[in-house]
Amino acid sequence: MNYTFDRFVDRKNSFSAKWDELGARFGRADILPMWVADMDLLPAQPVVDAVRRRAEQGIYSYTARPDTYYEAMIDWYRQRHGLEIKKDWIIHSPGIVTTLSLVIMELTAPGDKIVIQPPVYPPFFEVVKANNRIIVENPLIEENGNYRMDYDDLAAKSDDKVKYVILCNPHNPVGRVWTKDELIRLGNICLANNVRIIADEIHADIVFDNHRYSPFAAISEAFRENSITALSATKTFNMAGLQASFAVVSNRDEYRKIDTLLARLDIRRNNCFSLVAVEAAYRHGGEWLAQLLPYLNDNIDYLRQYCREKIPAIKPNKPEGTYLVWLDCRELGLSDGELADFMTHQAGVALNKGTAFGTQGSGFMRMNVACPRGMLTAALERMEKAVNSKAQRAVRTTG
Repeated sequence: MNYTFDRFVDRKNSFSAKWDELGARFGRADILPMWVADMDLLPAQPVVDAVRRRAEQGIYSYTARPDTYYEAMIDWYRQRHGLEIKKDWIIHSPGIVTTLSLVIMELTAPGDKIVIQPPVYPPFFEVVKANNRIIVENPLIEENGNYRMDYDDLAAKSDDKVKYVILCNPHNPVGRVWTKDELIRLGNICLANNVRIIADEIHADIVFDNHRYSPFAAISEAFRENSITALSATKTFNMAGLQASFAVVSNRDEYRKIDTLLARLDIRRNNCFSLVAVEAAYRHGGEWLAQLLPYLNDNIDYLRQYCREKIPAIKPNKPEGTYLVWLDCRELGLSDGELADFMTHQAGVALNKGTAFGTQGSGFMRMNVACPRGMLTAALERMEKAVNSKAQRAVRTTG
């Protein structure tokens, strides 16, 4: 079927974190939410139909995962990404951050070190600190808006207290889709220094142009055995509220420890809606995704062209993957606090502060473009008007 992504869905007063937490988080409820990473786009119809059928059954009881559920995800990753997954490697988890926290809680000890690569997804910092582990930053190197890993720095910092690197692939917020060669170099450093990898690969399916997502665990058996991969259908198919992800853990001892912790916490089961939604997405969502990706890519290109022509002081990057655009706002000449206040109260747009992703995000903002083109245009027009007003005030002041 043909999908239309230009339709605006009014999500106000629908218990949406993205829309209904604006007042609490930004101090204003009348701004456009372009922040948290979910889509203002309707999901694949087979997912909607599966949830509707389950709802109409009327009894929302404990779930039992059928073999078809596992087969759907295994087939998806094998056919699309060349990642071989066995059923007995799969552990259900409510979310990616939950998986990261479980791994750190159960497979490391207080005082151990965990490497992250900022600017990076803020919960990476939070789960390390909350579990009394030590953050080791291996910052990405930025060159003219492009980012790469600093392998020499990683090797130098990989002492015997470093237990894990948290890999973000594709990377949030800079949008890198790490190449196989880049991942091989990372993996070899980790093997040489007895450091394991937790790979957050939730954005695996949101990749553009000629770029190709390479699952870290698919590169070699050694890499697979030295890693745990966190995956989910929820980011791809816009159903994060269903709280369903899974971890691929081929090491049997690690699998047993994580599964035992999940049992102690009593969070081993899917909820009844996520069970059918995930299977429907992986079995029947390919057509929807094939239509979604060009739309998202066009939104990114539209944003970049708009800024070049009308807001040149804001320089968006071109993400290779994810629907998150990293905006370089340094030419506006604002402090980080002033920049956040400017976007919220002058432009009327809710964006993520760059500093939330680490000190390397100073002068940047993150913008979510997974929305109808009309909503994106409205946000850009607000930003343009605010930047022009700022420039006019500056002229009057200096004049």
